[in-house]
Amino acid sequence: MVAAATPQPGWRWAALLGFALIGPVALPAGGADRRLPELRRRSAGEPWLSTGSHSLQAAPERRAPALAQVRPDQSLRVVRSWHSPGGQRWLQVESEARRGWLAA
Repeated sequence: MVAAATPQPGWRWAALLGFALIGPVALPAGGADRRLPELRRRSAGEPWLSTGSHSLQAAPERRAPALAQVRPDQSLRVVRSWHSPGGQRWLQVESEARRGWLAA
């Protein structure tokens, strides 16, 4: 007489652990959220924040005189964008009471 094959205790624990770790992800109460996150678009009037210390220049070129220093985390309002013939992008920004150009 042949004894019935019984699963090994290690396999039983592995299956139980696998279900306990992976199973709840698909359940609605505490698992994955299937909705896509909402995209937040910037409105034109929102200020930007400077990421570092930059020179606010009088014209959109490297040799232009510097008007002021822009501090990190300083609020900036973009007035317009311009691409130089060399392919560099410049932003005309307003910072506090000053207006000038930053290389983007």
